Amino acid sequence: MWKSFGLKPHLIKTFKVSNDPRFEEKLHDVVGLYLDPPHNAVVLSIDERSSIQALDRTQPGLPIMKGRCVTMTHDYKRHGTSTLFAALDIATGHVIGESYQQHRHQEFLRFLKIVERQTPKDNEIHIILDNYSTHKHPNVLEWIEKKKRIFIHFVPTSSSWLNLVERFFGILTDKQLRRGVFTSVKELEAAFKDFIEEHNRSPMPFVWTKSTEEIVEKIGRTRVQLNNIQAN
Repeated sequence: MWKSFGLKPHLIKTFKVSNDPRFEEKLHDVVGLYLDPPHNAVVLSIDERSSIQALDRTQPGLPIMKGRCVTMTHDYKRHGTSTLFAALDIATGHVIGESYQQHRHQEFLRFLKIVERQTPKDNEIHIILDNYSTHKHPNVLEWIEKKKRIFIHFVPTSSSWLNLVERFFGILTDKQLRRGVFTSVKELEAAFKDFIEEHNRSPMPFVWTKSTEEIVEKIGRTRVQLNNIQAN
């Protein structure tokens, strides 16, 4: 019966509806940057992928064969972690990336300074960020305020899906990390660098397709369902 009606109760998808009181305002702001960026400005989607583990399998993986996919051991050895900071240029798809052992505000500020130096001096810089406390540290905000050409735009809380650099992190995971074998943090960080360099040889921008009206309508339906469940 389940199969005939296309029901799959064994599958689960996760979701989180933002309760940010300024959700629509921030949504319009960020989507507006994607669809109609300011003239003479560079729009960057920035975030960090923290605590990425350098994992080595306990035994060598078995190669792909007819009727069998690539196999790897279910267990692994840990060789430390690293954090990748990345800035995605939404117009070109070009990525600036740097690896650090920690992801405090000091590392984030250091990364922002690298990004600012690599951006043409006559361009404004509009940066899209999530609400991680590191991004809102007083030292970070003070530095940004001094840089008259830098403007920051925060996505609504619980809405990291709105930050396009997350799509780049997803591709990095699928194509470089998931099947990777790394015997040291140095090897892991070299893999980050190689992937970004290869990506930047022929970068392709991600195209935002959903309007703010479509997003608001979908989230509105979900909120109604949640309210009905809680009421019952």
